[in-house]
This record gives sequence, structure tokens and C-alpha cells, in this order.
Amino acid sequence: MAMGFGCNAAGIVGCRIIDSPRERLLAILTNNFVPCNGRFPTLIAILTMFFAGTSSGALSSLLSAAGLTLIILLGIFTTFGVTRLLSGTILRGVPSSFTLELPPYRRPQIGRVIVRSIFDRTLFVLGRAVSVAAPAGMVIWLMANVRVGDFSVLHRCAVFLDPLARLMGLDGVILIAFILGFPANEIVVPIMIMAYMAQGSISDPGSLAQMHRLLTANGWTWATAVSVMLFSLMHWPCSTALLTIRRETGSWKWTALAAAIPTAAGAAACTVFTAAVRLLGLAA
Repeated sequence: MAMGFGCNAAGIVGCRIIDSPRERLLAILTNNFVPCNGRFPTLIAILTMFFAGTSSGALSSLLSAAGLTLIILLGIFTTFGVTRLLSGTILRGVPSSFTLELPPYRRPQIGRVIVRSIFDRTLFVLGRAVSVAAPAGMVIWLMANVRVGDFSVLHRCAVFLDPLARLMGLDGVILIAFILGFPANEIVVPIMIMAYMAQGSISDPGSLAQMHRLLTANGWTWATAVSVMLFSLMHWPCSTALLTIRRETGSWKWTALAAAIPTAAGAAACTVFTAAVRLLGLAA
């Protein structure tokens, strides 16, 4: 879980140290509930724009830190809850005992550690990322620039997804941004900005103040911001994480389940939150 804060793919690879196959699967299937480094910029930006931006100085930083801590704790408790659910259903079994043994001390082999870290871990993760990022970038560019009638394919896809997205407190642009952000979570917000501004390429959104004005002009409220943060915390893993799960488990079934579990949790959380906000009349 701690390794997942940096990269979920690294956290999944780190599950190799777990001896029990059942508990290794539990750790792999729930690792995505921990926000990775690619999701932190989105969470921090939305927290700052919609919740901490009204304050200034140290108070703003304190509110952002407190909000981010709550989101992280939500992800951790969701991990525990889903793990408990899986342990009692499809992955039932006897918990293994934990034994800590201190190995004999050996002088570190610095060269070997560096080589193994680079080739066995870093290059594998980067290779998986590049193999998906290049074609995905071409798809995003084509959708933004190929027009059907007066509108781009990206706009038409957003309109098609809008009714489903509204149930979760989102809109079609937000949902298509998450879908196209499958190669890397870092590009979700830039894709939103590109779609809202009807541009043909991803560009720098500018300052947080400019981004806030753009989002509110397109119907964002505090409730929309919360729904986006919930869905960012709980949705399908990125392409690199899924390819890593496929390699570690050797099964497309477990890979599909690893994508379905957080997605179902995220959709349910957003739908319940949005329904409660609308029922209480707090959506505005």
C-alpha cells in the first residue's frame, strides 16, 4: 500500500514478497484504492480551487493538507473494507501467520542493486507505459481534431456519455477525460481543459484561478468537485498498472476484476453522494 502512493504498478510488483497466493491477490486487487503520484496533482488542484482557495496563506495550505489527508484515509479504509469483502467471498481462506526473521548480514552490492532496480523494475514500468501511451496519444489527437459535422468526435463522445455521467455528479467531458486518461492519470485534467476549450491539442491550463473560472463556467460546483475527487480516487487502474497485474497474476480474469472492483466502488460512491446532495437540496 505504501509503495502504491508512488506508483500502483510498483506497489503491485512489491506484492511478490507476500508468500500466500491468496493474500498476494488481495493486495494486488485492492492496491488501486491508494492514490498514486499521478492522481495527487488532480486531487490537490481541485481541493485548492474549490475548498481551500477562499482562504489565504498558511490557512489555505492547512485546509488543502487536511482535505488531502481525508481523501487518503478514505482510500485506505476502502482498501480494508474491500479486502474484508473479498476475503469472505471469492478469496476465502485461512489467514497466514506473520513471521519476521532477520537474515544474516551481508555487505550490500551497490552495482547489483542499481542494475536490478533499473532493468527489473524501472525499465519494465516505463516500457509498459510507452507501449500504451504512444497509441493512446494518437487516439486523443484524432478524437479532438476529426470532426463529424460541426463538432469533433471528442465532443460527440462527451455528449453521448453525459446522461450516465450526470447520475454520478459528473458531466460527459469529465467521464470521457477519465476514459482517455487510461494511459496515465496525469493527463485527465488536461484532457478536460482541452475538451472545454474545444482545442485540438492538450495545452497548459494556466493558473489555478484561470482553471477555476473555466470549470465554473462549464457548470462545476462544489458537489461536482467532490464527485471528481471520489472518482479519481476510485476508478480503473491505469494501463501500466493493469499490464503489471496481468504479468504478476498471469490471468486476464484477475486483471479484469482488478479494473472492475474500483470502478464499481467509484461509480457507487459518486452516485450515492450525488443523490444525497440533490435530495438535501445542496447541489448549487
